[in-house]
Amino acid sequence: MAASESTLDLVLDRTIAPGYSRVGYHLRRRGWTPLPDRALASRTVLVTGGTSGLGLATVESCARLGATVHLLGRDRQRGASAARGVRRRVPNAEILVEECDLGSLAAVADFAADLATRVPSLDGLVHNAGLMTDRREESLEGHELTLSVHVLGPHLLTSLLRPTLADDARVVFVTSGGMYSQSLAVDDPEYREGEFSGVTAYARAKRMQVVLAERWAEELAGSGVGVHVMHPGWVDTPGIRASLPRFSLVTRPILRTPAEGADTVVWLVAAPALDPATGGFWMDRTPRPTHYLHRHEENASQRRRFWEYVGNAIAPYGPAPV
Repeated sequence: MAASESTLDLVLDRTIAPGYSRVGYHLRRRGWTPLPDRALASRTVLVTGGTSGLGLATVESCARLGATVHLLGRDRQRGASAARGVRRRVPNAEILVEECDLGSLAAVADFAADLATRVPSLDGLVHNAGLMTDRREESLEGHELTLSVHVLGPHLLTSLLRPTLADDARVVFVTSGGMYSQSLAVDDPEYREGEFSGVTAYARAKRMQVVLAERWAEELAGSGVGVHVMHPGWVDTPGIRASLPRFSLVTRPILRTPAEGADTVVWLVAAPALDPATGGFWMDRTPRPTHYLHRHEENASQRRRFWEYVGNAIAPYGPAPV
């Protein structure tokens, strides 16, 4: 990247509205090298939350690159409808519809066991499923629902599918720039204290995803599997329109399309080489800082406690990493 381009990118990254909007995306993409047309030929990718928004855009883009894509959603009919749409737009797309509620650890365990019997090797695992609630809700196992869907479910799924991951597989967590506003909530991960805010719960879970992905990168170091986390900027998705209608209305002229938001997800799965090869936090194909304010930084003890907490939470349903 030339010095002038690097300076522009830094300015965009620090000035949130331009950098997170489609303005930032289109300015940055001028220097990108396109992925090869069949970059994912003969590869198998699982995308959670694949029925709409970023997930559906990821499914379609991976299919265009030749991947066999397992589209995972909570509702099989919605998944089948989404898959039909992709097949219309991408002739000969290989899409397999999967059903699982990531908010239920028991359901995740059952799904992972079944998938492992059908898919001998997985080249990409994209953790995209998410939600934002307006009141505190709990999963069937008694965990705060936002935490369960964004953190515990993906943690368990990664743990159970670990033997299925190919030697050079990529695991990608889709987080949000909102995580910059939160510290790691290791003292109250279930959000039992204080007045509940769905926006805060979402941002807290997204901060947890960043730490979780970094810890998984450490866990799988030397295996050849790359683990990354990214945030897509501001994207016009059904989830944003439903959960943040005022924000969506005000920013709609500059919101990214789902395909623009998903670009870095697909690139992380398909690019022949990445620097860093694992453990990166990305936006628009470039590594980014995981903190901007020192008061939000977690220390080694907090990271260790968080890893122990999520490991204990999933332990009844499958192997917990050391």
